[in-house]
Amino acid sequence: MNCSSQQSPEQEGMIPVSGGRVWYRIAGAHRPGVPLLVIHGGPGAPHDYLEPLEALAAERPVIFYDQLGCGNSDRPDDPDLWRIDRFIEELAQVREALGLDEVHLLGQSWGAFLGTAYLLAKGSAGVASLVLSGPLLSVSRWIADQRAYLAALPEDVQRSVREAEEKNEFDTPAYQEAMMQYYRRHVCRLDPWPECLNRTLEKLGMNVYLSMWGPSEFTVTGSLLGQELAERLAELSLPVLFTCGRHDEAAPETVRYFQSLIPGAELVIFAEASHEHHLEQTEAYLQALRAFLGEAEQSGSPR
Repeated sequence: MNCSSQQSPEQEGMIPVSGGRVWYRIAGAHRPGVPLLVIHGGPGAPHDYLEPLEALAAERPVIFYDQLGCGNSDRPDDPDLWRIDRFIEELAQVREALGLDEVHLLGQSWGAFLGTAYLLAKGSAGVASLVLSGPLLSVSRWIADQRAYLAALPEDVQRSVREAEEKNEFDTPAYQEAMMQYYRRHVCRLDPWPECLNRTLEKLGMNVYLSMWGPSEFTVTGSLLGQELAERLAELSLPVLFTCGRHDEAAPETVRYFQSLIPGAELVIFAEASHEHHLEQTEAYLQALRAFLGEAEQSGSPR
């Protein structure tokens, strides 16, 4: 698959936010459709891996930004900045700076948590819809799903993870290899990985990731431990689309449970895909997004 639709950036810059400046880029800046603001995952995994969404700029502005501490944004050395409430405020500051009075929000992985937390904190005024792809919304359920996946891996892989966690030593070759075996099954099943995904990993804000999450996707030690949004999903009153892959870290059974908590929410599960289903099944993913965004705009008003 191609990581990008190969469109030239139409607008790019830096936005002052709490703690520094964040980088943004708008593709299709002058298109007439309601803009789509893309919220990347991680925490600390910059926007690059989400570049296929730029194809939607044929009909609407598509806005990417790198959260503080990663990618093209400032990287301050201040661990006090890596807080959920500051990232919520950052999202509000990005929206205000770009004049996004009407907007669709799309959050992937941690970005789904951030987008949902933003709506619960700030309200949904002017937000036409919410897309939650491979969503992290309940850290306890996420951990349970990863442990179930780990139990299905070969015993030597499980042993490497257990030993690393018992000794608190995560830089060993055995743990790193166990991590990659897991990632090839549940993060991205393409071989080789797309260039834009590799670029995200090269520009990862590791201090943000370690502070808020932990040493890997399945070993959670950071400040997000214990965070739960599922019990508040019923408070959302706008069109919501969930997406996940059949082998997603955000397990289909869990995502289906999240869907059940929001009246009228939709769910698309992509077969033979995982967490990066927008990379693994790009055209089907874009088709689902186009249909959902169009329907949300035609409905005209939040539920």
